[in-house]
Amino acid sequence: MLVRSELLIAVLVYRLNSGVSSAPGSWYSGDREHLTTQLAHWMQNAGDVGFQHNLRAVIAPHAGYSYSGPTAGYAYAAIDPTKYDRVIVLGPSHHVYLDHCCVTAQKYLETPVGTLKVDEEFNTELKASGLFQSMDRSVDEDEHSIEMHLPYVAHVFRDHLNRIKVGTVLVGSLSQEGDEKYGLFFSSYLSNPKNLFIVSSDFCHWGKRFRYVKYDSARGEIHQSIEHLDRKAIHIIERQQPAEFHSYLRETGNTICGRHPITVLLFAAQECRRSQSKSFSFSLAKYAQSSQCRSQSDSSVSYVSMHLKLEG
Repeated sequence: MLVRSELLIAVLVYRLNSGVSSAPGSWYSGDREHLTTQLAHWMQNAGDVGFQHNLRAVIAPHAGYSYSGPTAGYAYAAIDPTKYDRVIVLGPSHHVYLDHCCVTAQKYLETPVGTLKVDEEFNTELKASGLFQSMDRSVDEDEHSIEMHLPYVAHVFRDHLNRIKVGTVLVGSLSQEGDEKYGLFFSSYLSNPKNLFIVSSDFCHWGKRFRYVKYDSARGEIHQSIEHLDRKAIHIIERQQPAEFHSYLRETGNTICGRHPITVLLFAAQECRRSQSKSFSFSLAKYAQSSQCRSQSDSSVSYVSMHLKLEG
């Protein structure tokens, strides 16, 4: 049972009769006005990011807003809401094992700052391919990797909620071949300038509670070693090398939870280059850590915002 207080709003409510799902808010602080103010503030703090011309995708974190909200602002500040008809959110599955991808079965996604309409035509297309299934309601309820982005999407598109549609895709623990297969599938959607991809991922989860304490003392303090490790991944993503990204993950074990959604996007971009001669550029907008680890008893999670743009 969810308990409502002044500081924690429980907004995960499924309205079975209407088919409306509302985004969880146990990780959001404040009421609607407070949340709107926070989102606007974090985007404003992104400084001179500005609308990015030919933006096709962003990578952004999905931790509690008090931790990752400011970093996510650097992704969402780049989005011109007048340019898109559909937002496609790719998020990793944290709570159930999947060897495939799933889409929401809901018709609406309600957030404290606005209600988003699910793109049912998009869902139909995906399921018709045989590669996608519908999410069970309990899975949809429990998964935060997608829902943490929905308030930001609703805020950015607040003046366009009557026309913008959203597709949410839960990405399972795919093999490299699976990542490539889904990347090939999504390449046609990535090439469409009316689609915007939101790829949900935190980066290194470091500490004993995450069972990951890799540390290279040659890099300095623990937090500096973590940043070096993360930046190696970021450089591979910027160079759009999905196979190298897979190798990096095998070699380092870096606990990037959205590694499969990221790799799917990289394979989609690769296929656009191969089959359509469309080239993309990937750039880092912001890197941050929840805390700076200095001892083995510390822990932290890294957050990244990146922009994928069509060149030319």
